[in-house]
Amino acid sequence: MKPHIARKRFGQHFLSDAPTIDAIVEAIAPQAGQSMVEIGPGLGAMTQPLVERLGALTVIELDRDLAARLRLHGQLKVIESDVLCVDFNVLKAGASDPSKKLRVVGNLPYNISTPILFHLLEFASEIEDQHFMLQKEVVHRMVAAPDSADFGRLSVMLQWRYQMENVLAVGPQSFTPPPRVDSAVVRMVPLPSPPLTNSAVLAPLVQTAFSQKRKLLRHTLGPYLEKQVFTGTFDLQRRAQEVSVAEFVALAQALTKPSNG
Repeated sequence: MKPHIARKRFGQHFLSDAPTIDAIVEAIAPQAGQSMVEIGPGLGAMTQPLVERLGALTVIELDRDLAARLRLHGQLKVIESDVLCVDFNVLKAGASDPSKKLRVVGNLPYNISTPILFHLLEFASEIEDQHFMLQKEVVHRMVAAPDSADFGRLSVMLQWRYQMENVLAVGPQSFTPPPRVDSAVVRMVPLPSPPLTNSAVLAPLVQTAFSQKRKLLRHTLGPYLEKQVFTGTFDLQRRAQEVSVAEFVALAQALTKPSNG
């Protein structure tokens, strides 16, 4: 079989450093019989040690050549698709034990990592945990605390639903070809009792608040709340990055009430 050449349009950078792969698999800690889905398995560097511990593994691969290679492995269920088109509820229902929540892992394409994270938000209630390799700066934004430079829309939209931890730093030398950025592995565990059942109200609220980060909220969120006929109180004499996740969530909850608080 011909060597696979990494395709820039798919953002392909393949893990190739054995100690790094071992450290990631150890952090994931797969157990036999668990239902796991790997996004973007590529050449299978992480796939093989995972499936050896699990016994079976579902993989999602967009590149048809890589998907064809993966189908040669008898313990893999290969879904050749863009992950943004995959219904994870269907994957869970079709697992060997549908009562078990899914575990999701992957070395995500950095050029579409944020859309993938938001897509998976829809299925958080059916997922036990997620471990992803991402650009280091993205992980910093995901776990950032309020009133820090990295705190933004991504921080709020993920922290309301997940407990997250930056578990491992990974340098460019661990990949072939090496990316031009540093990477990190993040652990994401869905909160068992999230304060909101979905992000329908929270998402536009947060997007509006962070649309002009340097401006006070009275210039951005203020007009938005007026349109929503919000009758409660909220301190708009701050910038969005000064507002905690809990405050954004409480405001979204108030907006869902018939009286708007």
